[in-house]
Amino acid sequence: MTLLTSASTGSARPDTHDSRILSDRVQAWADQNTWDRSWRSGDLLGAKSGRAVSVVIPAHDDEETVGTVVAGVVSLLGGLVDEVVVIDCGSVDATAQRAAAAGARVETRESVLPRVPVRPGRGEVLWRAPAAASGDLIVVLDADLVDPDPDYVPRLVAPLIVHPELRLVKGFSRSDPQSGDPAERVVQRLIASLLPELAGVEQVLSGGFAATRSLLNSLPMAPGSGVEVGLLTDTLERYGLDAIGQANLGLVRRRRWARPDLAVVACQAASTLLQRVGTTTGAPSLEEAISSVGFAMPAQSPARFDRPPLRAWRTVAV
Repeated sequence: MTLLTSASTGSARPDTHDSRILSDRVQAWADQNTWDRSWRSGDLLGAKSGRAVSVVIPAHDDEETVGTVVAGVVSLLGGLVDEVVVIDCGSVDATAQRAAAAGARVETRESVLPRVPVRPGRGEVLWRAPAAASGDLIVVLDADLVDPDPDYVPRLVAPLIVHPELRLVKGFSRSDPQSGDPAERVVQRLIASLLPELAGVEQVLSGGFAATRSLLNSLPMAPGSGVEVGLLTDTLERYGLDAIGQANLGLVRRRRWARPDLAVVACQAASTLLQRVGTTTGAPSLEEAISSVGFAMPAQSPARFDRPPLRAWRTVAV
């Protein structure tokens, strides 16, 4: 795979100022840690070595699509997948009923860690995910996928099974009409300036990923739509670039988001990135990054407070 984005200078990290070295490093990572293939179930079952795989599907008013998403994953139960959990995030439609009818165990944010008051947003759901699921490896899928391919799960989790040095695998799709959405462009622009080690990640905001249970338990969770950026940057900081991989999921179609909603996503994700890495001279500000794709700053300021690592929180709570 040849990257279309060159690494930029100006990183806050002292050992990455040489853009030529950094560009070579990013290209080497992309060549080694990008997977674009299908996997044979028999090979993966043998390599699981007793590790359980959970699929977690956060859902909010997704009655039109969640049943199909769950059904595709349920077809893998008893083999590659050991459990399917839908976490309903306050839906007012029939999302929970359709997920259950399709074969998922349905939880709510309130039923997972019931003594902890619920905060809004996707970050809250992913913070609670390890408490809802029992697997050693956790695959997260969006509930709003249209005609999802059951092969998404093997493509995401297989690198973790086969390469134990990996801790996080991000999904991406070049075929998705939304893969170049403006929220993603905002984040990619900031990464090019502030954290070019991640310039090879095709889709930072992709909602489909797989991670080890230990990773999700050990990292703080950024609020709202900043959680994808937070997971990526925190994994890089703690475990290095080689702990991250990415998998081509092929065609991924989702229900369309309204433009105001994308502006909120972009603002929260960009705000989280700036919180994690700071800024440097010449890098765009949050307002500049948002306006560069024609968005206006949302009226409400992005949430700023992470959930602490679940492992540490449980230790304190007990």
